[in-house]
Amino acid sequence: MIKITFPDGRIQEYEKGVSPMDIANSISHGLGRNLLIAEVNGKEWDPHRPINDDAKIKLFTWTQDEGKKAFWHSSAHLLAEALEELYPGIKFGIGPPVENGFYYDVDPGDRIISINDLPKIEEKMTELARQKNSFERREVSKQEALDFYREKGDEYKLELIEELQDGEITLYTQGNFTDLCRGPHIPNSGLVKALKLTGVAGAYWRGDENRKMMTRIYGITFPKKKELDEYLVMLEEAKKRDHRKLGAELGLFMFSERVGPGLPIWLPKGTSLRNRLQNFLRDQQVKQGYQEVITPHIGKKELYVTSGHYAKYGEDSFQPIRTPKEGEEFLLKPMNCPHHCEIFANTPKSYRELPYRVAEFGTVYRYEQSGELHGLSRVRGFTQDDAHIFCTQEQLKEEFLKVLDLTKLILKKMGFESFTAQISLRDPEKPEKYLGSDDNWIVAERSIIEAAEEAGLETKTVLGEAAFYGPKLDFMIKDAIGRNWQLGTIQVDYNLPERFNLEYTGPDNKPHRPVMIHRAPFGSMERFISILIEHTGGQFPLWLAPEQYILLPISDRFIPYCEKVQAELAAADIRGIIDERSEKVGRKIRDAELNKMPLMLIVGENEVDEGKVSVRRKGVGDLGSMDVDSFKTFFNGLLMQE
Repeated sequence: MIKITFPDGRIQEYEKGVSPMDIANSISHGLGRNLLIAEVNGKEWDPHRPINDDAKIKLFTWTQDEGKKAFWHSSAHLLAEALEELYPGIKFGIGPPVENGFYYDVDPGDRIISINDLPKIEEKMTELARQKNSFERREVSKQEALDFYREKGDEYKLELIEELQDGEITLYTQGNFTDLCRGPHIPNSGLVKALKLTGVAGAYWRGDENRKMMTRIYGITFPKKKELDEYLVMLEEAKKRDHRKLGAELGLFMFSERVGPGLPIWLPKGTSLRNRLQNFLRDQQVKQGYQEVITPHIGKKELYVTSGHYAKYGEDSFQPIRTPKEGEEFLLKPMNCPHHCEIFANTPKSYRELPYRVAEFGTVYRYEQSGELHGLSRVRGFTQDDAHIFCTQEQLKEEFLKVLDLTKLILKKMGFESFTAQISLRDPEKPEKYLGSDDNWIVAERSIIEAAEEAGLETKTVLGEAAFYGPKLDFMIKDAIGRNWQLGTIQVDYNLPERFNLEYTGPDNKPHRPVMIHRAPFGSMERFISILIEHTGGQFPLWLAPEQYILLPISDRFIPYCEKVQAELAAADIRGIIDERSEKVGRKIRDAELNKMPLMLIVGENEVDEGKVSVRRKGVGDLGSMDVDSFKTFFNGLLMQE
């Protein structure tokens, strides 16, 4: 007999060789029907794989992220199985799950797979799913795996196998298809009841522009058709809200090939929106004792070697800038942190000066692959609302809690009411990915966990998602159409203060090392605004809208009156424009609606005679006539509601 420990601490004995599926069925037949994968002693586990020793177990269904990930991973194998039947000799790269669905990178040889081929591939996938083939796991030696893929002539899998350790290689087979995979997989393909292939794109093998361009096929699957139908409706809504489309229509930002891909240019309306977001955060930072700084866009290469950013981001950064001086090199800065460390070190610090809080809207640069660029959400130059707090160990939890409060305030102000916090820790199996001592990491991770508990946050802990210099807490928000996004991050760092030899004088008159908190509630202004556009559908809150109203004169002779009203409202800090086009008022109203104008002030003969404006609110309709003072009161009331 072996002892199985459940997440609630309950322990139950089972016969050696019991599977997660056996355990699920012993709890309830419903759980057995819905079980997708398990976690055994911290490792993902196939539902029918035997357990031979005492173990801690977690069982996952479709309702949990782990279950969805396994479902979509298995669906990628189903896609590959269909492709191999339809395109004999096709070669396979990788087929991972992603946030919504999965993809598979394939090399079809001389053939072309286009979007027009997706329906027949879907049909074949459906046919194969109905066979309810189980996913059979087989451990093989490295030589067996190499022999198998040499016979198939698949150089991509051979390359992957060469990088694996002998004794840790597994193959999975469903039906007539076998794939190199560490697993785990769902019980059988018959659980896939609804599927949709969503797109075809080109993708360089392993993201290397010097390697072969492969065909990437995207898809998504569900255990119920109703869920697919709901997802497709959401996709249509997402297309309408696409920030690239709305950003162009609303005149917020642009890109220019002459300037360079991934380098956004902010137009006047977008700049107004961005400045208001920054000013809102500035006001909050002043209240919390932050001092704003400005640092250069470049720094000597040695600065980023010291910080570790060159080792981490060197390949993803723009190449060094070489000056006329021999051996001197600068980099476009990939992060603001090293510059802020230098600010702290600029003058001697006493414990009485801590916490020392510096903030900057600092622009940083990363050379993202051209195929990965996506509007504002993935760019090569972006501005972080970066701040760094240097504090004592005793101050750490209080400062962390203050940053949590600030982040929650910002999310609420922006209309993101639904969010959870993800605690991102080290991957214990890959210590080489991280800088610093185990002792520092243990203290930092414990500090984040305790602060999140004290704040009463709903949290999820994920291994392997920490920054290279420290653990972090990320805010995961849900937007208006149900999509999840990561926004805002807080990180605890004991490593950069050591690498920069930062010190303060303690009450014992001896030098001490400060703790460093990295904080960015927006994350990056570009990505945040892309999400905000899609969350609001371009209908921004009144306080944030670049233009809060538009005056619509019925004829040109009423323009002077409109100019007088505009000046009076501007004096009250109410922003608006006049539509001076020689168009009918109905057309002007329709255009104002399309441009997401919050308020329309219509001016005709009666309004001029009575000294009023006729007010129309987007999404509500006509609100009647008001004099200018009454409109100001009405307007301020709307602001108060936000």
